[in-house]
Amino acid sequence: RSISIPPDLATCSECLAEVFDPANPRFRYPFTNCTHCGPRFTIATGVPYDRPATTMMPFSMCGSCRREYESVADRRFHAQPNACPECGPSLVLTTPSGETFGNGNPIGTAVRALRDGLIVAIKGLGGFHLACDAASPVAVARLRRRKHRDEKPFAVMVESLRAAHGVARIDEDEQRLLTSIEAPIVLLQRLENAPLAREIAPENPLVGLLLPYTPLHHLLLAEFGGPLVMTSGNVSEEPMASSNGEALEKLGGIADLFLLHDREIATRSDDSIARMIGGRVTVLRRSRGYVPRAVAVSRRFARPVLACGAQLKNTFCIGVRDSAYLGPHIGDLENLPSYRSYEEAIHRMEKFLTVDPEVIAHDLHPEYLSTRYADSRPEDTKVAVQHHHAHVASAMGEHGLEGPVIGVAYDGTGYGTDGTAWGGEILVARFSGFDRVGTFRPIALPGGDLAIREVWRIALALVDDAFDGAPPLERVPLFRGIPENTVALVRRMAAGRIAAPLARGVGRYFDAIGALVLGRRAATYEGQIALAWNLVADPEEAGVYPYDLEPDGVATLDLRPLVRAVLADLADGRTASTISGRFHNTLALATKDLVRAAAAQAGRLPVVLTGGCFQNALLAERTAALLEPEFRVYRHGEIPPGDGGIALGQALVADAVARGEGC
Repeated sequence: RSISIPPDLATCSECLAEVFDPANPRFRYPFTNCTHCGPRFTIATGVPYDRPATTMMPFSMCGSCRREYESVADRRFHAQPNACPECGPSLVLTTPSGETFGNGNPIGTAVRALRDGLIVAIKGLGGFHLACDAASPVAVARLRRRKHRDEKPFAVMVESLRAAHGVARIDEDEQRLLTSIEAPIVLLQRLENAPLAREIAPENPLVGLLLPYTPLHHLLLAEFGGPLVMTSGNVSEEPMASSNGEALEKLGGIADLFLLHDREIATRSDDSIARMIGGRVTVLRRSRGYVPRAVAVSRRFARPVLACGAQLKNTFCIGVRDSAYLGPHIGDLENLPSYRSYEEAIHRMEKFLTVDPEVIAHDLHPEYLSTRYADSRPEDTKVAVQHHHAHVASAMGEHGLEGPVIGVAYDGTGYGTDGTAWGGEILVARFSGFDRVGTFRPIALPGGDLAIREVWRIALALVDDAFDGAPPLERVPLFRGIPENTVALVRRMAAGRIAAPLARGVGRYFDAIGALVLGRRAATYEGQIALAWNLVADPEEAGVYPYDLEPDGVATLDLRPLVRAVLADLADGRTASTISGRFHNTLALATKDLVRAAAAQAGRLPVVLTGGCFQNALLAERTAALLEPEFRVYRHGEIPPGDGGIALGQALVADAVARGEGC
């Protein structure tokens, strides 16, 4: 049966009017909601979705709330979280030690603390936020230092749509997305004169904006009168805190004050992130507001399937009958707290769906924690799914394509069937299997994972390869200041394949070329250099660089000519904007050639663009524009193109394999 629990939805206009009406009994009540808005999934403890099966069970409705709840004509008819100041949850402001702080006005006192540059941990719908004055360089720098988050952008919450227009350029589509009931963080072009500290998003022209989506947020922002940082309340890649005790324990070294309430959070659900790409909404992180809404699929699952997802940006998926249910964003499965949160979330979704999966799907990589979780399950039928096949299948599932399709899967890395790292793949795919018909020439990663952080290593290996071991390093500012013996060692590692695995990921080309031209030696978070290289591009640039395509066997794109041309442009003083524009144009044009080569073998099939690289708006739009005159092109919308959407593809592939299709 279908899940009966709706997603958490942003505060509706009627409830908001009550919150700001001095004559209304719910004036300034931060837990006001109705059947059109408020917490749902994050407070549910079981099914059917009824008040006893929510964390509102401890709060007995007063007579007035009970009449609203029982009246068919009232908009609060069977609104399970219904409450008022007389009978519902309440706020308290505390110190990190848990002692009550202030004069009995938690919101007003918290606002004064924020104005004074302090950091406040705020309990929201699906977890805690860490908030500070987004206009204060000192406050934002303090939050970065305490949270150990050097440069990764912070999300910013603004009071209203009018305030948002004072921070970013917003078109009509972006405005609709920003004000939607899902209320995601929306990536927007920041105005140069925006009243934000530079430290919000260093060296980044985008800003992640969101509007208040609970009465508590509305009250805080209205009284504060300016933008607030609203970043996940967690420590160093752990899940965000969701209980008062956990927040006080884990965030005590970060937050100066804690704005708490006594309504428990049953399920963590981080803010969703979305962006307009090519005129359509593209969800980059699917969580609060979207989960647990089902994704309709064109084929019925023969047996219930649990897909365990990827290692990074993890979500899982349960497929049952004609629906797929993606879980909330878990994050990177790189520590025990994240893994436990992952296990709990899967168990809870199975409980909500009253389903016992019979087929378990997982990534091909044997060391992923999601793979190890799959191995620990008692079910007999387990299906290993190649990473990029799952990406392509997720796009097929979203658009109801049965296949075959030509799948263009570009990302940083994924475990290939040959045991090497793939990431620039052209697949002719069905759910039951695929043929790999195109790829990129591999780059050596001297030092392995270290090279992904110290990106100059990848750049050096790429230049060495392009110039047959005799690169003009003196022409490249990136390498100046790096000790000669270190450069020599890394070159030997790459040439001798000593602790230098080969990788075909398009994301690694973004890292390497971006490092070369921008002079950036290291990344402080995943994808930082690739993002910077994308954002610096001149969208009006029309030039392209040369490249070679080796058509025999698996067609291989050789970008060594591009590398040589980039270094020539760099020596000639071309701007980073020009070079990046040409780089993007070249990738889009080369992709067209790869797709044409695939079509020459398999026929003019539909084309899907998938993988984390297609979160890059310029690459996605330019590639689609070049392909659409000849092919029917599909891009992601509600399902993230990156690893956050891969579980849907895993589920569909596993279902087809378990049926025996293609055997």
